[in-house]
Amino acid sequence: MREKRPNLPASIIASIRARKSRGAGAFAALPDRPAGMLVASYNVHKCVGVDGRFDPARTSHVIREIGADVIALQEADTRFGERRGLLDLAWMERETGLFPVPISGVSKAHGWHGNVVLFREGLVRDVHQVKLPGLEPRGALMTELELKDGSTFRIIAAHLGLLNRSRQQQARMILDILRSREEHPTVLMGDLNEWRLGDRSSLNTLATVFGLPAAVPSFPSRLPVLALDRIMANRPGLIEVVETHDSALARLASDHLPIKAVVKLGSSPIAAASEIG
Repeated sequence: MREKRPNLPASIIASIRARKSRGAGAFAALPDRPAGMLVASYNVHKCVGVDGRFDPARTSHVIREIGADVIALQEADTRFGERRGLLDLAWMERETGLFPVPISGVSKAHGWHGNVVLFREGLVRDVHQVKLPGLEPRGALMTELELKDGSTFRIIAAHLGLLNRSRQQQARMILDILRSREEHPTVLMGDLNEWRLGDRSSLNTLATVFGLPAAVPSFPSRLPVLALDRIMANRPGLIEVVETHDSALARLASDHLPIKAVVKLGSSPIAAASEIG
């Protein structure tokens, strides 16, 4: 196994260590708060709803509705040019306590090829930005969070391509990178653009490490029939039931519904990560 080398510049790591979490009070007031760490994935469709209206504020309110501790967003930047970010991240931090995992090499974008990971508590140990192969510009973010008890939780946020051959290549690259790194509890989530099973399915490739994920229809948002969005774990029992966040606002704000699941990392992962740094 190759030695793990931090991909995040030391200056960014230092700034995260010095930063304290905010917004926890509003988050703690959410009703029906699940026990454990709530993770979610949401393709925000560049903040364009099924009504054809560009409305980043509406998208942000759906994210607040979900109340996740960690959320992976796809299509949160413009696709071409400067890849400008579309959300008000200052509002997001103020209203939800979530702020983005920092990335290097971009100026105005929120994430890496449209992928953004927002988290509420923990210490960012490493971020690996992955440019995925294929004809379309696709990427993934591999993030390691250190909790207060010193344990590590890894999140892989990905948006796979529309072409089957590309998805197969992308899935293999994600597994190759993961196998070269130290083993930790890991959740892979995102818009995988795959609902089929069988030898030609990218889900079958990913199953060698993550098992077959739950099929929860999330697309199209008004009448979901295809399970394009997935949350999957590298350990049995790490995640509980995967379900959609199905609200009136979510059905309107994007052509995908968000999906969510509770992660069980031992005793009280949220309490164990009560402070950044």
